[in-house]
Amino acid sequence: MTDPSASLSFFARVWLAWLCFWRCLVSGDFARAVLPASKAYDAGKLAELPSGQPPPPPVAVKPPEPAPAPPPEREHASALALLSMLQREGRLVDFLQENVAAFSDAEVGAACRIVHEGCRKVVGQYLTLQPVLPQSEGDRVTVPAGFDAQRIRLSGNVTGQPPHTGTLRHHGWVVSEVKFPTVSPAMDSRVLAPADVELA
Repeated sequence: MTDPSASLSFFARVWLAWLCFWRCLVSGDFARAVLPASKAYDAGKLAELPSGQPPPPPVAVKPPEPAPAPPPEREHASALALLSMLQREGRLVDFLQENVAAFSDAEVGAACRIVHEGCRKVVGQYLTLQPVLPQSEGDRVTVPAGFDAQRIRLSGNVTGQPPHTGTLRHHGWVVSEVKFPTVSPAMDSRVLAPADVELA
C-alpha cells in the first residue's frame, strides 16, 4: 500500500502538521473530520476510507426491547397452585364460597374440621413454619431497640423509645422453608379445581 504522504516533501509535511494542529484547536468540525482518518491510519486501514469524503456516521444500535411481562396467571402461578392444593385436600375454596349463615353451628363446625385437616396437611407438606418469638402467648417479653417492625407489631399504650416490655398476645409466624413443586407451563394455573362430571 502506497503511503499517501510519500509525494510530500519533509517541509510540506511540517507545514501540513502545523496547519492541522491549529485548525484542530480552533475548529471542532475539522477535528471531528480528521479523527476517523487518524484512527484508520493507526489501525492500518487508511485505504478503506472513501477518498475526499468524511466517514459515514455510526449506525445507531437499537437497544433490545424488554421481554413482555407474563400474564397474571403465569406471574402468580405458585400462589394459584397453593390455592389449588388447599382446595384439593381441604375444600377451602368450596368452604369460602359457601354462605354459611344458612347452616347451624354444628354443621359449620363439622365442615371446619374437614377444611382444617386438609389445609393443615398441605401447609405442613410445602411450608416450614416457625414462630417469630419463641415464648408462649401470655408471657412477658422485652422488645429491644432496633427491632424489626415487620416481625413484631406493638399495640396498646405505645409511648417512648424501645426497649419495651409487654405481654405476648400472639407469637407470630415466619416461613423458614418453601418446597412448592414446579408449575408446568402446560397447565392452566387459573383452574383451581376441574368440574367433576359423573357419567351414568
